[in-house]
Amino acid sequence: MRFEGLSIKKMDVHDLDEVLKMESSSSVPWSKKMFIEEMQNPLAHCFVINMKEGPGGRVIGFICFRNVGEESELLKICVHPQYRQKGIGKRLMRFYTEFCKSKKIKAFYLEVDASNRAAVHLYQSFSYEPLAIRKKFYHGRSDALLMVRKA
Repeated sequence: MRFEGLSIKKMDVHDLDEVLKMESSSSVPWSKKMFIEEMQNPLAHCFVINMKEGPGGRVIGFICFRNVGEESELLKICVHPQYRQKGIGKRLMRFYTEFCKSKKIKAFYLEVDASNRAAVHLYQSFSYEPLAIRKKFYHGRSDALLMVRKA
């Protein structure tokens, strides 16, 4: 499915109500304070993807990451449940990759719940490979899969 009128912009405090609604379904949700601190971190980058519906549009996804030297760590990526499996996550990942390549990033890291097959598949489609496993990392139940992509 193709969406017209999508735009990606830097996240600001006005986006946080919508971001927090989506984030509430995360296995390890961030608080409003955590997002604000991340947006203020000079090494961090947080962006939202909007669908044009009226003034300002509607936030339907977001991505947060940190760049240090030639490395980047993907911290959060989320798509509104109503818009999942429609290419929005891929669009955010393409944006992330292009943004980082313009900053001369050479290695990309992330951590994902190993049981989240859709997310693992998305990352593999962007050439991420397994690096390590943290057993029972999430709430003592599910494993964290560490993944890497070299530019």
